[in-house]
Amino acid sequence: MTAIRLPTAVPTPGTVLGAAPHRAEDAAAYRAGGGYGSATGPEELLAHLAASGLRGRGGAAFPAAVKLRSVRDRGGGPVVVANGEEGEPGSAKDRWLLRARPHLVLDGLARAAAVTGAVRGYVYLSDPVAGARVRAALAEHPPPLPVEVVETGHAYVAGEETAVVRRIDGGPALPTAKPPRPFERGVGGAPTLVSNVETLARIALTAARPRLRDAVAHGTLVTLSGAGAAPVLTEVPSGTTLRALARRHGVPDAAGALMGGLFGGLVDARALDLPLEPDALAAAGTALGCGAVRFLGPGECPVGTAADAAAHLAAEGARQCGVCVSGTAAVADALRALTSGRADPDTGDHLLRWSRGLPGRGACGLLDAAAGLAGSLLRAFPGPVRAHLTAPCPVCAATAPADGTRRLTVPVPETAPALAPPAYATPPASPAGNPLPVPKGTP
Repeated sequence: MTAIRLPTAVPTPGTVLGAAPHRAEDAAAYRAGGGYGSATGPEELLAHLAASGLRGRGGAAFPAAVKLRSVRDRGGGPVVVANGEEGEPGSAKDRWLLRARPHLVLDGLARAAAVTGAVRGYVYLSDPVAGARVRAALAEHPPPLPVEVVETGHAYVAGEETAVVRRIDGGPALPTAKPPRPFERGVGGAPTLVSNVETLARIALTAARPRLRDAVAHGTLVTLSGAGAAPVLTEVPSGTTLRALARRHGVPDAAGALMGGLFGGLVDARALDLPLEPDALAAAGTALGCGAVRFLGPGECPVGTAADAAAHLAAEGARQCGVCVSGTAAVADALRALTSGRADPDTGDHLLRWSRGLPGRGACGLLDAAAGLAGSLLRAFPGPVRAHLTAPCPVCAATAPADGTRRLTVPVPETAPALAPPAYATPPASPAGNPLPVPKGTP
């Protein structure tokens, strides 16, 4: 079971976890904490987001204010989407957020709609429990624009932004070639903001408490796992080092980490002094991505971890780009051969060539993740790779064959329903006192 650890260095009103993360928050509790207020207008909010430097929490760390402006400036009746489909096996934050704080996400979605001029919105997810909580929240406090819940099957590529648009438009949740990107042409052909649910939560927190905008923008949810310790979901300020997180996770002697779910690749123990800042991590050749960090214990084999990750990527591909199908399979097969002691002497050279030649050749980032994984293993752990080429690894031999799912998956923290959600005879009024339309979200 995944535990939740409350932050200690961030003011509680500025945290996404909130004060009671183990229980779903109803509309009354959310309003009592300052939610759904109207003090911060759209232009003021956009200025606060730009000044704070809030970046997206879906993986790419793109500046939120720039993304909002890009959609707003296109005009043409934009659409906003709360993307809660987290495909990374080591991440649990987005599903927890939709289960525990759906009003925070919906408030952020409404704020994003006000900034961009959007005329309708969607909440996109694959978790049935989260879907039920979001629908209940929509019934409790209808938003100021029609919002629909769209469910999809859970898959690694299903949360990629063009796959989100394709699924909402009635197609399969598979990526499409770019351009156009959703901000140019998205749902129904309209400019579309596809925003991670944690990003929207931080937009709502900034609107409620603009004086805390910097703490809000520079905190992040992280899912910590690995090294035999129970998984943990917590919130930490930017600048926290990976080593501090490892100690907090109970792994003071971590040998390295698998970063960003799978997208950030592997880092060794020397990289644990890196701060959780996008630019610093990127300069070191890694990324925080969705905030998932899997630590490697001192006796754990990094080659086996890489084989698990590559097997997961190969199994989760969309099967629509030939180079991705063959490339991810080749990486996965090579790493599996290393773990079983049957790799040929040229395996390291093959992995190096693929790490350099495959990125950017697929419709989404899955092939890039596989290539980056291979390259990061060679950079961070060249000694273990060479050792696997000369003799079977006893650690890998004692471990079940890599399936890429079981050992990497982190369960969502348990969240109890709200104690007593209020029942409204009529829809509540908006903060400005105007009646709100009934949403077209699913009942």
